[in-house]
Amino acid sequence: MKLGFIGGGNMAQATIAAVLRAGLAQRDNVRVSEPDEARRTACRHLGVIAAWDNAAVAAGADIVILAVKPQVMAEALRSMAASGQPPSALLVSIAAGITTRWIEAQVPGARVVRVMPNTPLTVGAGVSVVCRGSRANDADETVVRRIFESGGVTLALPEDQFDAVTAVSGSGPAYFYELVECLSAAGAAEGLAPQAAELLARQTLIGAARLLEASGASAAQLRAAVTSPAGTTAAALESLDRSGFADIIRRAVQCAAARGAELARG
Repeated sequence: MKLGFIGGGNMAQATIAAVLRAGLAQRDNVRVSEPDEARRTACRHLGVIAAWDNAAVAAGADIVILAVKPQVMAEALRSMAASGQPPSALLVSIAAGITTRWIEAQVPGARVVRVMPNTPLTVGAGVSVVCRGSRANDADETVVRRIFESGGVTLALPEDQFDAVTAVSGSGPAYFYELVECLSAAGAAEGLAPQAAELLARQTLIGAARLLEASGASAAQLRAAVTSPAGTTAAALESLDRSGFADIIRRAVQCAAARGAELARG
């Protein structure tokens, strides 16, 4: 397949690397249009062709992945149309808040699939949620899922759930990184050397995630298994509960989902 990427940022680069690892496309069949020279160079280091010409990249592709910020999507679509050719490529948007209906209105006749991936796709551990627009068909959805399954797992959900998806899995990695930062700082405050505190926090997150994946147990079951009555873990969890930890997470997800809805409204 011939893939075109409009935008060559981190998520585009992660997707390109995953596709190449899986052998879904040859390097000379992957082209990127990106205005930033440093990002173009990073894409070239992956062995693909990178320039700044949205129209040329779109015209030569079977599938165009729209990997730009929501705020510049309209301009990206206008510049793609500069070639004057009718839209034959499948358009795949990974922009938060941009609906398939909106893209279809900007590009009449286009087949559109919307995807919300996340950055662990870089290491083959991503989760990407997929929905298709009114003109996309089963084959379109299948090929898009193959692309993103090269970097993890995929899930099909209705588009009206995408703001929640963005808030949970799209933005979710940042919540865990914030937890590592806070846990590291707390360990240092208790007398650990900062480097040791960071190593303990990082490896605990990595180990807990691997155990959650490998054990088949639920998060609640694993939490209970490590929480002895009246022990240290119980004391910590009781403190989190008194501080409204669950409500903090709920409000964070609500804020992220609300921002996604704002982006959709323009």
